[in-house]
Amino acid sequence: MYSTMQDVPLLISRILDHGSTVHGQSQVTTWTGGDGEPHRRSFAEVGTRAAQLAHALRHLGVAEGQAVATLMWNNAEHMEAYLGIPSMGAVLHTLNLRLPAEQLVWIVNHAEDRIVLVNGSLLPLLAPLLPQLPKIEHIVVVGPGDRSVLEGARARVHDYEELIAGRPESYAWPEIDEREAAALCYTSGTTGDPKGVLYSHRSLYLHSLQVNSAEAFALTARDITLPVVPMFHVNAWGLPHAAFMAGASLLMPDRFLQPAPLAEMIETVRPTVGAAVPTIWQGLLAELDAKPRDVACLRTVVIGGSACPPALMRGFEERHGIRVVHAWGMTETSPLGTISHPPAGVGEDEEWGYRATQGRFPASVEARLTGPGGEELPKDGASAGELEVRGPWIAGAYYGGANGEPLRPEDKFSPDGWLRTGDVGTITPNGYLTLTDRAKDVIKSGGEWISSVELENHLMAHPHVVEAAVVAVPDDKWGERPLATVVLNQGATIACEELRAFLGERIARWQLPERWAVIPAVPKTSVGKFDKKVLRRQYAEGELDVTLLA
Repeated sequence: MYSTMQDVPLLISRILDHGSTVHGQSQVTTWTGGDGEPHRRSFAEVGTRAAQLAHALRHLGVAEGQAVATLMWNNAEHMEAYLGIPSMGAVLHTLNLRLPAEQLVWIVNHAEDRIVLVNGSLLPLLAPLLPQLPKIEHIVVVGPGDRSVLEGARARVHDYEELIAGRPESYAWPEIDEREAAALCYTSGTTGDPKGVLYSHRSLYLHSLQVNSAEAFALTARDITLPVVPMFHVNAWGLPHAAFMAGASLLMPDRFLQPAPLAEMIETVRPTVGAAVPTIWQGLLAELDAKPRDVACLRTVVIGGSACPPALMRGFEERHGIRVVHAWGMTETSPLGTISHPPAGVGEDEEWGYRATQGRFPASVEARLTGPGGEELPKDGASAGELEVRGPWIAGAYYGGANGEPLRPEDKFSPDGWLRTGDVGTITPNGYLTLTDRAKDVIKSGGEWISSVELENHLMAHPHVVEAAVVAVPDDKWGERPLATVVLNQGATIACEELRAFLGERIARWQLPERWAVIPAVPKTSVGKFDKKVLRRQYAEGELDVTLLA
């Protein structure tokens, strides 16, 4: 027997319409630097401009289901694209500007992007890639920038403001199936090519409700939200959609992500909730300790992307009165997987123990731990296994297999459809997750992933290197950094600086290891695989002769 309830699809257009009418006076404030006033735009204006953008994109030939790329900072125009592109039935495809050039090229071509919206300040990043992006037909430039770098480009170049000017200020948003794709994010290719995660309208809508719940960020129209986490990184943790739904104003930092401008914008605009990876908040804490400012407006700082040092949490709370909340997630989980609010009725000492965990699973996210043989392990707070999750905003496959079929690699999805996260940890009976290791040796540095396999493959392409193994080691600033160990050809001598320079020609600079060791042989398991746990132990116990490069 079916219910008698109306079947109304959960769509981004409903978030857009609600936010721009019921909460039309809320604002998106884009920081412009210390020399000028922040740029303010009401939710009502954002809604109008999102409609104008949709008309403009339709004029350029964008059809339902087609991806439209953005290469942009966190700003009001990106917010207009966030809402307008999916509402018209197209797919918002955010490009991670921190990825290596070859991965960006692969991603744009794989998604078959025809149009890219790009901030003018990022044109020097986009321009050299264009010869390798034959499908790009239109480049829409947002804001000031040196457009001369686009001279000779095959694609047509448009100015964002000129493109939307004079377009109708409303749009008849289509009533599409809520399971249709709304946004596309790619993983950073920790093994092999990057993988696309295709979020649905339904998943983003439900995720926004969860973000706004009391057990998560509890956003209301009285809040001002500061998403320092980039809008190209897992939808800025869902904050743009959730804030527009709740009427919580947004403070967008644009490209001003350094500690001093962040401190200035917090003091000036007075946000109540902020979100970023630990390295951002570590820099801000040092800035506030050195140059105190009035930041009492912040009631909550959310930290995710990598484990938050307890000293950082205590530093904010004890010296500046700001409460830090730990969270866990990944691209495949939209990303809210857990959030660490302690349970009711616990004392202060016990509370800190809970807050140091990755947090508790919300009602819509089911979790289980599996052992080496696939057996399910108990949630007793002691049994460690690989974390698997499922839920309405958890990926069930990757985008872009042969003939458009979803990709479900066995190492990422269980036979019964659960997402294999690649993280190893424990879960308490009352649902708190503590991550203890990773099933694969991926390095999480400052909230970004570094593939140890990719670094190893590049190093072993050097003519003097026989073997190379890269492992994660602790780092006070970044959480983890790579340690590169190499085995040289017999009789070969080469400086670590030269190997680092060789590697630097093939990967992004921020991924380059600072720690290097030349070893006689890489330890191996009984089946001949690199035994990285031995290398980590040798490093921890000081058995390796490590060279530290600046």
